[in-house]
Amino acid sequence: MKIIGTGSAIPRREVTNDMLAEFLDTSDEWISTRTGIKSRRVLSTDEDLTQLAIQAAKEALKDAKIDASELDYILCHNVSNDFETPALACVIQGAVSAHCPSLDLNGACSGFIFTLDCANGLMKAGRAKKILIVCAEHMTKMTDWTRRESCVLFGDGAGAIIITDEGPDCEISISTTYSDALTCNARVVTTPFSQQEEKYAKLVMKGREVFKLAVQSSAHDIQEVMDKAHLTAEDVRFFLLHQANLRIVDAIKSHLDQPEEKFPHNIERRGNTSSASVPLLLDEINKQGMIKEGDILVFSAFGAGFSSGACLIRW
Repeated sequence: MKIIGTGSAIPRREVTNDMLAEFLDTSDEWISTRTGIKSRRVLSTDEDLTQLAIQAAKEALKDAKIDASELDYILCHNVSNDFETPALACVIQGAVSAHCPSLDLNGACSGFIFTLDCANGLMKAGRAKKILIVCAEHMTKMTDWTRRESCVLFGDGAGAIIITDEGPDCEISISTTYSDALTCNARVVTTPFSQQEEKYAKLVMKGREVFKLAVQSSAHDIQEVMDKAHLTAEDVRFFLLHQANLRIVDAIKSHLDQPEEKFPHNIERRGNTSSASVPLLLDEINKQGMIKEGDILVFSAFGAGFSSGACLIRW
């Protein structure tokens, strides 16, 4: 599997910690010292997630220098989007004028890794040669904006990649630890047959448990994919970790005993964008010319479930 194009899109509105302090019992110091986040991008009334997803997809196609008609599959990952149905992938397909099967997946913040695994399987089965993967998330509509321990963490955005079957096999490790550390219950509505109090879904997180599980799971997954590939941490050019909390990134970096420059991050400007965080970061460092052909990259993500996964590829 070879990545031949990347793209991303973020909302126009930047929300700083000081802006949050205007209606929450918090401060820039409280947020930044605990999370590393200084600001995040949030979708406004005149923007929607569909626009971001389509923009990221078009950027990836442009970067890959291919036409959408060449795509064999579109896989879109999102926790929630603008539609109950159809799949956001189906809407993207129409917007870019592709002619291929398109479907959505939901693996929470680990979703980019899970979607890569599905794409890898399609390629190995001979079902696809070129696949567009889009991770688009509107996390700020799921958060309880009265709870500072969770709402200050999240931002919105979309990241996309184009992959082909022309590269070496990638190594993917997926492991799931079951817990209720990070959950979001379904929206409840009444029907003629089920009378319940209507309520909207909101994210619930046990911060300390999430931190511990994230560090343990990521370190384990990264080591597993390196072992499968018969490589060590010294062979890896970049570790691209899910941007959930800069303190988590620092803890994983210490566990692997690798220099800081191997762990690029953008959480200070983006917040936690769930499954979009790794492809967003990948697009940034790709557009900055930081990745060279032959570089070994490790992706690692973790999130609701509790779930986690890692992937090792050669650029």
